[in-house]
Amino acid sequence: MAEGLSAELPPEIVIVTGMSGAGRSTAARALEDLDWFVVDNLPPGLLPTMIELAGRTRGAVPRVSAVVDVRSMAFTEDLLSTVEALRSRGIAARVVFLEASDEALVRRFESVRRPHPLQGEGRLTDGIARERETLRAIRGEADLVIDTSQSNVHQLKAKVIGFFGEAEEAKPRANVVSFGFKHGLPVDADLVLDCRFLPNPHWVPELRPLNGRDGPVREYVLAQNGAKEMLDAYTEVLRLLIEGYRREGKHYMTLAVGCTGGKHRSVAMAERFGEILGEEGVEVHVVHRDVGRE
Repeated sequence: MAEGLSAELPPEIVIVTGMSGAGRSTAARALEDLDWFVVDNLPPGLLPTMIELAGRTRGAVPRVSAVVDVRSMAFTEDLLSTVEALRSRGIAARVVFLEASDEALVRRFESVRRPHPLQGEGRLTDGIARERETLRAIRGEADLVIDTSQSNVHQLKAKVIGFFGEAEEAKPRANVVSFGFKHGLPVDADLVLDCRFLPNPHWVPELRPLNGRDGPVREYVLAQNGAKEMLDAYTEVLRLLIEGYRREGKHYMTLAVGCTGGKHRSVAMAERFGEILGEEGVEVHVVHRDVGRE
């Protein structure tokens, strides 16, 4: 590591990595819009040098971000060891991992008629599988995993801005995502809550066309036996998680709340959990992934 990593260092560095086609460039542009200094396709071994140079600006470059992809030689070992070394020096290095399903990645590569960087002479799916295996370790160490399978560029940009915007740095941030189990689990969830034990408003004729953001459905769901108890119990769990994340220097959390279709129960409960987290001093972004998919 380069000498001189000391008091002049920027307060934070964000490393953006993840699957090819999952939105690394979009995330980087969102950070640039927030006045981060962004370097694209930086080999992991040059991260300490970039930080040292930023530190020499004496505050002119307060926040830096590096986009690192799988094409760097010895990617996983180099990046993991570099991040560990930076953190051991007291540098707030955060790793953001962009994820997407195989189906979404295939669709995106086919739409631009470009091969996958690890495809070689094989199929597109072979390249995706190689990359996913190569990145497995760094994904497991990421501070924030963002699943872009069902997000467009505008939604991804809004999500990045929500996490890295003007809220004070020490304040924890959370995505609360409602979803339907029949559409699959959100792959970026840190904690998954199952609301299928509550009676389903789908079977109440006047509630069926509504969703959990509508007052009658919300009142129906929250009034059911077990709803308040679930909210209270998981609020205690969330308090423990938030405090633990603060101690470990992790500022981001994704809470997924599911029911069968992702329209009624999970939406109403996700909205309430968003309110509760806000009352706990957490910066909250609530997303209803599957509303409208029925």
